[in-house]
Amino acid sequence: MTFALTFRPAARRELEAAALWYEGERRGLGEDLLAEVEQSLELVRSHPERFPDVHRGLRRIRVKRFPYSVIYRVAGDAVIVHAVFHARRDPSVWKDST
Repeated sequence: MTFALTFRPAARRELEAAALWYEGERRGLGEDLLAEVEQSLELVRSHPERFPDVHRGLRRIRVKRFPYSVIYRVAGDAVIVHAVFHARRDPSVWKDST
């Protein structure tokens, strides 16, 4: 079973801002980030329970090559992305948004 995927608006903005920042650092790097996040999300859509519960039903998958994690919740047959989160940020930001 493949789960449907939705983003909370704040998570979508976080991802877009990160991609723009990386693109500003080096042409193509923002696209690389988006591709790595997409690969992570495909794993989540196929096997959402595979990744650890990190806070009250929120799960995390780490993005390869970049210091980011995708924080998500499984809700029925859907995966809801709550945050695309840089590893150096304070996790209380996404914990408070739950």
